Amino acid sequence: MDTLGTEQVYANAWMTVREDRVRRHDGSAGIYGVIDKPDYALVIPLDGDRLMLVEQFRYPLGERRWEFPQGTAPNREHVDTATLAARELREETGLRAGTMTKIGSLDCAAGMSSQRGHVFLATDLTEGEPEREPEEQDMRTGWFARAEFERLVRAGEITDAQSIAAYGLLLLRR
Repeated sequence: MDTLGTEQVYANAWMTVREDRVRRHDGSAGIYGVIDKPDYALVIPLDGDRLMLVEQFRYPLGERRWEFPQGTAPNREHVDTATLAARELREETGLRAGTMTKIGSLDCAAGMSSQRGHVFLATDLTEGEPEREPEEQDMRTGWFARAEFERLVRAGEITDAQSIAAYGLLLLRR
């Protein structure tokens, strides 16, 4: 497929949206709408059999959701993912990891977004105070036994696709 042209149609501090005109392999014309966001880091804080999650209001859903700490750098800045993972963990939970191990990558929504996620396992944890951004003021944290996390996923109470996929990467490490 060939890209014939691109036009940015929207931008803010977190993402841009573009429309690409393309020529398909059969020669026909088409368009793609693409959301460009910087890569994100997702961190699985693991202490023995316990996982720390954060709960926050997710505006597009209009509901609060439990998920693993995750995020991007401000202003669409590109930051080394290991550095970003440590920062997200500290900002959202107050935890510092003695050991941070990358366990995989995820494509967030490959049909419409260029964003990729990088999953880290955080162990040897030390507790501290969170350093939350203004959008995270209502965030709270909680420790969950792995069996409880799995029960909440099965019950449809944890629905964050990235968190569920990241947990799958953790399970594959056994």
